Amino acid sequence: MSTMSFDAASPIAYPGTYAPGTAWDLYNQLIAGIPEDVEVRDYCLGLNWSYVEADCGMGVAFTTRGGGKRAFKADLRGMKLRHVTELAKSWCFEEASLGVAALNAWYARRELLDPLGCEYDSNADRPADGERGGGPKDAFQAYRGEIAARDGANVVVVGHFPHVTDIAEYANLTVLERNCRDGLDTPDPACEFVLPQADFAFITGVTFINKTAPRLLALSRDALTVMVGPSVVMSPQLFGYGVHELAGSVVADPERVRFAVMNGAGPLFGEALTMASLKAK
Repeated sequence: MSTMSFDAASPIAYPGTYAPGTAWDLYNQLIAGIPEDVEVRDYCLGLNWSYVEADCGMGVAFTTRGGGKRAFKADLRGMKLRHVTELAKSWCFEEASLGVAALNAWYARRELLDPLGCEYDSNADRPADGERGGGPKDAFQAYRGEIAARDGANVVVVGHFPHVTDIAEYANLTVLERNCRDGLDTPDPACEFVLPQADFAFITGVTFINKTAPRLLALSRDALTVMVGPSVVMSPQLFGYGVHELAGSVVADPERVRFAVMNGAGPLFGEALTMASLKAK
C-alpha cells in the first residue's frame, strides 16, 4: 500500500503510483489532463456529499466512508487543483471523495462536455440521500428497452440503486453490493465471477473513490458498460477503458450545492445538479 508524503507547501504525492502499466494509469491519465494553473477556492467534506470549487468550476462526489486513516488535513484552498486531485488515490475514502470531486471540478463542465455531444436532464426527480440516488428517468430506464429485447440478458449492477430490483422483471439481474441489504444483493467479491458473463454492466461512480473501478472495468470489457452517478468522472478518457456511457452530472447551481452539502440534506438533483449523459462515439 502506498503512503502519502506531503507538507503544507509541497504537492500531494503518493509514491509507487506513477509507474505506467498499473491500475493507477486510469487515475494518472485523468490527473494529467488538468492544467497546472487552476486553483482551489473552496471545498467541503460533507455528511452525504462533498464538493470542490476551483477557478474553473465546481465538482461533486459522494462522501464515502472507511478505508485508511485520514492523513491529509491541510487547507486545500489556494492549492493547485491538479495537486488536490491526487487525493483520488488515497486509501482513506473521505480524502478520495475530495479527490474525485476535484476531478469533476475540471471535467464535469458544460464548456468541455457540450462539444462532445453531452445530453442533459435538468428535470430529473431524484432523492438527495447519496450516490445511490435514482429515479424512473435514470440510466437503467434508458436501457430498459434494449435489455428487454435481448432475451435472457445478464445484467450486473455495482451498487444497490433505488428501483434496481425492477430489472429482475425483464433480465437476469445480479446486484453487487459491499453491504448487502436485499435478497437480490450479492457480495461484491462476486464481481470476478459475474462481470465476465455480463451483457450489460452498470457501475457506480463510487468505484473511483474506493479504487475498484480499474478492475471492474477490466472484468466488464465484453459488456455494454455504463458508469452511473454524480461521482462519475465525466472524462471521455474513460471510453478507452471500455466505458460506453458516462451517466453523471454537472453543477447547475453552486449555491444550492453548497447548501445541500453543508446542510446534509435538501434537494440536489434537478436543482443543484443537472444529470448528464455522455456516450462514446
